[in-house]
Amino acid sequence: MGVGLVIVSHSARLAEGVVELASQMAQGKVSIVAAGGGPDGSLGTSVEKILAALHTVEGRDGVLVLLDLGSAAMSVEMAVEAYRAEQKERRVIVSSGALVEGAVVAAVESSIGNTLDAVAAAAAEAHTLPKVHH
Repeated sequence: MGVGLVIVSHSARLAEGVVELASQMAQGKVSIVAAGGGPDGSLGTSVEKILAALHTVEGRDGVLVLLDLGSAAMSVEMAVEAYRAEQKERRVIVSSGALVEGAVVAAVESSIGNTLDAVAAAAAEAHTLPKVHH
């Protein structure tokens, strides 16, 4: 598999839902793993869950991490630093894109074989929606 995706959310249910939607849009061709909720299942984020997801996701071309809220960034940063210390050969990019739109676009871009940089760029731009005229 090309680029793997890790979905980080304060809500386990939200992360799982995003994985479900993005997986279907990519027709199951992309490895996508949810890392949602705090360590005890409550709302929050968990460095351990994110690190486990980084280890679990398949992506020979690297991993893109998408997150729901800015406050998840610290947990993601800590997990990515720990992961990089262990897995130096695999690149990880943290996306600034919108969680749902970014994940769907990233999954589709990965499914057609685009590089990590191209997948990350597409995800970052996914929040730009066309203007609706009334």
